[in-house]
Amino acid sequence: MEAVEDSRHGGVDLCPWGKFDRATVMAYSLLFHLIDVGAVAGVLWDRFLTPSQRNVISGGLEVSQEQARSLVSFLAAMHDIGKLIPNFQFCEPAARIRLGEDLLADTGPVANVPHARASMHAGLRLLGELGFAISGNDSPAVRAAQCLGGHHGRFLQLDVDGAASVRRIQAALGGPVWQDLRRRYTQLLWHLFGADRAPDRMSAEAAVLITGLTMVADRVASQRRYWVPNAHTPSFGAAEHHTHARRQAEEEVERLGLPRFSLDQVPFTTAHPGLKEPNALQASVMEELPQLVAGRGSGIAVVTDAMGAGKSVTALETARIFNEHCGTQGVTWLLPATAAADQTYDVLDRYVRSHQPAYAPVTLVHHHSDLNEAYTGRRLSPADATVLDGPPDDPFTDDHEQDGLFAADETEPGPRAAGPDRWLRGRDNALLAQYTVSTTDQAQMAVLPVRYSALRMLALSGKTVVVDEAHALDPFSQLQLLRLLNWLGALNSPVVLLSATMPASIASELVRAYLSGAGRTGLHGVSFAPGYPGWLFVDAATATAHHMSEPARGQQRAAQSRTVRIRMRPITYRRFGQDGRNIEAGERLAVIAEVLQPVVRDGGCAAVVCATVADAQDTYAYLRRMWTGPPHDLVLVHSRVGERRRQDTLGELRRELGPAGPRPARRVFVTTSLLDMSLDIDVDLMVSDLASLARLLQRLGRLARFARRWTGKDRRPAWWGRDNSPTLTVLHPVNSRGETTLPPGWGTVEPSVTLHETARLLPDLEKEPLVVPDDVQALVEQVHGVTSGFAAETGRLRQMAVAHQNRTSGEQQLSAVHLVPPPIRVSSLADLHRQHLTTAQAATRPGVLPRRLLPCYRSPDGTLTLDAAGLLPLPDQEHLSTRHLRSILEHTLPVPAAWVTRASARHQPPASWKQHPLLADTLLLPTDFTTRESEQRFGQHWLRMDEQLGLLHRKQQ
Repeated sequence: MEAVEDSRHGGVDLCPWGKFDRATVMAYSLLFHLIDVGAVAGVLWDRFLTPSQRNVISGGLEVSQEQARSLVSFLAAMHDIGKLIPNFQFCEPAARIRLGEDLLADTGPVANVPHARASMHAGLRLLGELGFAISGNDSPAVRAAQCLGGHHGRFLQLDVDGAASVRRIQAALGGPVWQDLRRRYTQLLWHLFGADRAPDRMSAEAAVLITGLTMVADRVASQRRYWVPNAHTPSFGAAEHHTHARRQAEEEVERLGLPRFSLDQVPFTTAHPGLKEPNALQASVMEELPQLVAGRGSGIAVVTDAMGAGKSVTALETARIFNEHCGTQGVTWLLPATAAADQTYDVLDRYVRSHQPAYAPVTLVHHHSDLNEAYTGRRLSPADATVLDGPPDDPFTDDHEQDGLFAADETEPGPRAAGPDRWLRGRDNALLAQYTVSTTDQAQMAVLPVRYSALRMLALSGKTVVVDEAHALDPFSQLQLLRLLNWLGALNSPVVLLSATMPASIASELVRAYLSGAGRTGLHGVSFAPGYPGWLFVDAATATAHHMSEPARGQQRAAQSRTVRIRMRPITYRRFGQDGRNIEAGERLAVIAEVLQPVVRDGGCAAVVCATVADAQDTYAYLRRMWTGPPHDLVLVHSRVGERRRQDTLGELRRELGPAGPRPARRVFVTTSLLDMSLDIDVDLMVSDLASLARLLQRLGRLARFARRWTGKDRRPAWWGRDNSPTLTVLHPVNSRGETTLPPGWGTVEPSVTLHETARLLPDLEKEPLVVPDDVQALVEQVHGVTSGFAAETGRLRQMAVAHQNRTSGEQQLSAVHLVPPPIRVSSLADLHRQHLTTAQAATRPGVLPRRLLPCYRSPDGTLTLDAAGLLPLPDQEHLSTRHLRSILEHTLPVPAAWVTRASARHQPPASWKQHPLLADTLLLPTDFTTRESEQRFGQHWLRMDEQLGLLHRKQQ
C-alpha cells in the first residue's frame, strides 16, 4: 500500500532532479526520468527485441516472458537510482534549491561517488530487499546491480562487503532520509512496472542484453526534446506520469525507426531484380534448408561458391529462412573492407526496397560511412550542449580519453551533448537498425573491453549475422571473430559464413566456435567442411551437420563451370622512381605495358593489380607517360587518396564495369588489393603482381565475370576471341638465377611463405586451363590448408614457415590479451571490462592504428584552405555543420601512424578540431600556395601529395 500511496499526486518527494537544462534553467524530476526509461524499455521489449532475444533473457532469468518484461523495465528504470545521492544532487546549485529541508539536513559528508557506481552500490541492497539473492559474483543481486552500474558503458567490479556494504553506503551516499527515499523510489518502480518476484538466477547473456537495452532506453529518454516538454507540464503523480510515459515511449520508439518489421513474401525474381531464377545452389538452399531449420532450430551455415556465382543472393535467402524459423528479424552483414561494405550496402538496400516496406531503414556502419551519399547526414544540435546529465551516452566519448585517465568514465562532468541526432551519428546506434551493413571491425568491438560493448552485442543478436569474405581475416582478427561467433552461439543468433576461397580447416574452426558458445562440447577435431561449391548447415541444438545434396552440387558445378588460364611472366623488379628513367625489357613495368597492348591498341577493359600502393603509383606514372588515348581511359585507385576521390572512382568503376553498366570502349585501371573484396565488375584482361593463391583466385572472379550472362551479346573487344580462355597474367619477381625474390614491402602485405609456395605451384597451373569451380578448393588447400606440405619442400621454405607460424602465434596472443571471455567463463560481469580500452585503442587488426592526414594549402598570410584556388577555407569553429564536417573528411586519407609520429606544429589542425571526435587525431599536410611544394618531413618520413598519384612516401635511410 505504501507504493500505491506514493504513486499518487503528492505521495512521494519529486524534488530530486535527474536532468537539468542550463539554457532554460529547467530541472526534471529524477523519478519521472526513471519512469521514462523504464517505459521506453518496456516498449523496446515489445517492439524492438526479437522473439529470440526475449527467449534468451527470460531463459537467463528463468521466468516467464511476461515476468521478464516487467523485470527488464524495472531494472532499466533503476539505472539512475544513484543520482539520488548528495554528490549528484549538489553538483548544480540552481537545481539543488529544489531539495527539501529533510534531505539537506541529512547530507553528512559529501563523498565524490559517480552516480553510475552509486547506482550499483545502493542498488545491491535495495534489490536484496526485494528478494534478489546476494551471494557470489554470479548471484542475481550482484549481476543486476552491475547492470545498473554498467549503463554508462562499462561493467564495474562490485565489492559486496566493501564499498557496497551497508556501512559504506550510509557513510558515502547520504543518511537515513536519503536511503529511505531511494527505498521508496525502488518499491514504487517495482509496483509501477508490475514486477512480482525476483529471479533466482541471471545468466551473463541475459545481463548483457538487459544492460544493452537499458543503454538504448536511456538514450531515447535522455533526448532534450523528449524530457523538456515533460518538465514544463503541471506536476503529476508517479502513476499518472507512468501512463503518459508509456504513450510517449511508443511514439518515440516508432519515430526513431526501432520497431522490428517483417518483409512481405515476394517472388524470387522480385526480391532479386535482374535474376530470372535461382541457380542450383540457391534453389537447394530454398528447398532443403527450411525444413531443417524448422525442425532443428537456429545454427550456423557455411556457403562456398565460385567468385561471382551469386553468394550474396544465397546469403539473403538463407537469412530469410533463418528469420522465418528462428525468432530473429533482420540482417547484419559484415565485410572486411569499407569498399566492399559500400557495394554490399547497395545490394541489401535494393533487396529490402524490393519488398516495398512502408519504412525500413538500412544503415551503413564503418569509419567513414558518412561519406557515402546513400547514408543519412548527421548533425548535433547546438542546443543540446546545455544539458547536464552526468557522463554522456555518446559512442564517441572514448575517442577523447587519454592514457591513464580511464577513471574519467566515472566523473561527473559539466554540460555535455545529449541530443536527438545522436541516433544518426553514433555508429553503435546505427548497428541497432534491423538491416545493417558493417565492416567486421565494428562487430569485433562487441567482444573487446570498450564502452558500449553490451549495446553492440544487443545490436548484433536477434538478427541473422552474415560474415562475408570469412577467409580474408588475419590470425589477429580471426581470433576476435571466433570469440564473436562464440557469443552469437550463446545468444542463439543464426550465422551465415560466405567465402569463395576458405580452407576447410578455417570453416571447421569457425563452426566449432559457434557451437561451443551454444553449449556443444567434444567437437575438437570434428570437420565441418561444406564441400565446394556447396552449403553446410549445423544446428546449434545437436551439432549435426547437414550438407547440400550431391545432385544439386553437381548441377551448380556444371552450371558455373568455366575455364581460365594463368600465365606466369618472370620479371625484374625495379622502381620507376621520380626521374622518369628508361625501362628495360623484362622489367616489371615493361611486361605490364606489353600485356596491355591489345587493350591499348584495340580497346577493352583491363585491370592491373599491384602489390603495394607505391607499385600502383609507379605503374600508373609509367603507363601515363606512354599513354596515347584519352587521359580518362587510364584510372588509378588506391587508399592513399582523399576519401571522396576513392569512393567516386570505385563507384564509377562499379557503374561502368558492372553487369548492366555502359561499358566503355577502353578502360585500364591500376589498383591494389581493393579489387579483392566483393567488387561486382568484369574486365577482359588482368595483370597481377604475385599474390597468394587465394587472392589470385579472388581476382580471377572479376576476369570475364559476366561471360555466361552476356552470352550472345557483343560486349567484348575484337581481340577477345571466343576460343580463347580469359587469362590472368601473374608477374613473378625473380633474381638473376630465376629464383623467386620478393621486393621490399611485399612480405608485409601477405606472409612470404604463401607467396613463395604460390610461385612454386603456378608453373603447373600454366600447363592446363584452370576449371572453376572444380579446381578451386584443392588449390586453396595446397597453399592455405593445414594439410599443406609446402613447408617440407626446402629448408628455406621451412624457415619461412616457422617464421610465419611464430608471427601468427604472436598475433593470436596479442589479440587474446584484449578479448572478453566467452559467456561460460564470465563470473563477475566486470570480467567483460577488466581492461579499459577506448574504441581508438582497441585494435581489430594487428599493427599500429592509422592516422588521418588532410592535404591542404597554405597562403602567404598563413590561411589554410582545402582547395588550390583558395576558395574553401578550413572550417575553424566550435560547432561544425554536417557540410563542413563532410568537406573535411572527404579530403582526408589514412596513413600508418609511424609515418607521422614526428609531426611538427605546422601539421597540427585548428584548435577547435581537438574537441571533435572525428577530427581530433587529424594531421595537416599543407602545400605552399607560391611554390606548390608539398613534401614535408615527419622525422625519417617524407610525404608529398601528388594530384594524380595520391600520397607519395619515402623514408630517409
